[in-house]
Amino acid sequence: METHKAKRVAIIIEAPMERRLTDALDEAGVQGYSILPVLGGSGRSGQWSREGQVGRSGMMQVICIIRPERLDDLLDAAFKVVERHMGVVTISDCEVLRAERF
Repeated sequence: METHKAKRVAIIIEAPMERRLTDALDEAGVQGYSILPVLGGSGRSGQWSREGQVGRSGMMQVICIIRPERLDDLLDAAFKVVERHMGVVTISDCEVLRAERF
Protein backbone atom coordinates (compact mmCIF):
# COMPACT_ATOMS: atom_id res chain seq x y z
CA MET A 1 0.00 0.00 0.00
CA GLU A 2 1.30 3.47 -0.86
CA THR A 3 2.03 5.87 1.99
CA HIS A 4 2.71 9.61 1.96
CA LYS A 5 5.10 11.62 4.13
CA ALA A 6 3.57 13.92 6.74
CA LYS A 7 4.50 15.69 9.98
CA ARG A 8 2.98 14.97 13.38
CA VAL A 9 2.98 17.94 15.73
CA ALA A 10 2.04 17.42 19.37
CA ILE A 11 1.47 20.48 21.54
CA ILE A 12 1.05 20.11 25.31
CA ILE A 13 -0.41 23.23 26.88
CA GLU A 14 -2.37 24.34 29.93
CA ALA A 15 -6.05 23.52 29.46
CA PRO A 16 -7.24 27.16 29.72
CA MET A 17 -5.09 27.95 26.65
CA GLU A 18 -6.74 25.24 24.51
CA ARG A 19 -9.22 27.57 22.81
CA ARG A 20 -6.59 30.21 22.08
CA LEU A 21 -4.37 27.53 20.52
CA THR A 22 -7.11 25.94 18.41
CA ASP A 23 -8.25 29.38 17.23
CA ALA A 24 -4.66 30.15 16.15
CA LEU A 25 -4.41 26.81 14.34
CA ASP A 26 -7.72 27.46 12.57
CA GLU A 27 -6.52 30.90 11.47
CA ALA A 28 -3.29 29.32 10.15
CA GLY A 29 -5.33 26.97 7.96
CA VAL A 30 -4.75 23.77 9.92
CA GLN A 31 -7.59 21.53 8.77
CA GLY A 32 -7.72 19.08 11.64
CA TYR A 33 -6.42 18.17 15.05
CA SER A 34 -7.23 15.95 17.99
CA ILE A 35 -7.36 17.09 21.61
CA LEU A 36 -6.47 14.74 24.46
CA PRO A 37 -6.28 15.24 28.22
CA VAL A 38 -2.83 14.91 29.80
CA LEU A 39 -3.13 13.07 33.11
CA GLY A 40 0.29 13.86 34.54
CA GLY A 41 3.99 13.80 33.91
CA SER A 42 7.39 14.98 35.02
CA GLY A 43 9.45 17.96 33.93
CA ARG A 44 11.99 20.50 35.17
CA SER A 45 9.94 21.13 38.29
CA GLY A 46 9.42 17.45 39.08
CA GLN A 47 6.35 15.25 38.88
CA TRP A 48 2.84 16.65 38.51
CA SER A 49 -0.70 15.38 38.06
CA ARG A 50 -4.16 16.72 37.26
CA GLU A 51 -4.96 16.72 40.97
CA GLY A 52 -3.82 20.29 41.46
CA GLN A 53 -0.11 20.67 40.86
CA VAL A 54 -0.69 22.33 37.46
CA GLY A 55 -3.67 24.58 37.96
CA ARG A 56 -7.16 23.30 38.46
CA SER A 57 -7.87 22.34 34.90
CA GLY A 58 -4.61 20.54 34.05
CA MET A 59 -2.93 20.14 30.70
CA MET A 60 -4.12 19.18 27.21
CA GLN A 61 -2.36 17.78 24.17
CA VAL A 62 -3.31 18.95 20.69
CA ILE A 63 -2.11 16.62 17.93
CA CYS A 64 -1.95 17.70 14.28
CA ILE A 65 -0.91 15.70 11.23
CA ILE A 66 -0.05 17.92 8.28
CA ARG A 67 1.80 18.02 5.00
CA PRO A 68 5.48 18.95 5.43
CA GLU A 69 5.09 22.18 3.43
CA ARG A 70 2.49 23.45 5.96
CA LEU A 71 4.71 22.92 9.01
CA ASP A 72 6.10 26.46 9.30
CA ASP A 73 2.63 28.06 9.31
CA LEU A 74 1.49 25.70 12.06
CA LEU A 75 4.60 26.29 14.17
CA ASP A 76 4.34 30.07 13.82
CA ALA A 77 0.72 29.95 15.01
CA ALA A 78 1.47 27.58 17.89
CA PHE A 79 4.52 29.50 19.08
CA LYS A 80 2.55 32.73 19.43
CA VAL A 81 0.37 30.94 22.00
CA VAL A 82 2.95 28.73 23.71
CA GLU A 83 5.85 31.18 24.04
CA ARG A 84 4.53 32.85 27.22
CA HIS A 85 2.89 29.83 28.81
CA MET A 86 3.76 26.40 30.06
CA GLY A 87 3.90 24.07 27.08
CA VAL A 88 5.89 21.71 24.89
CA VAL A 89 5.86 21.38 21.09
CA THR A 90 7.24 18.24 19.44
CA ILE A 91 7.56 17.43 15.74
CA SER A 92 8.03 14.00 14.23
CA ASP A 93 7.95 12.42 10.80
CA CYS A 94 5.06 10.10 10.02
CA GLU A 95 3.34 8.56 7.03
CA VAL A 96 -0.34 8.56 6.13
CA LEU A 97 -2.43 6.43 3.79
CA ARG A 98 -4.81 9.11 2.48
CA ALA A 99 -2.76 12.24 1.74
CA GLU A 100 -5.80 14.14 0.43
CA ARG A 101 -7.11 14.38 4.00
CA PHE A 102 -4.17 16.45 5.25
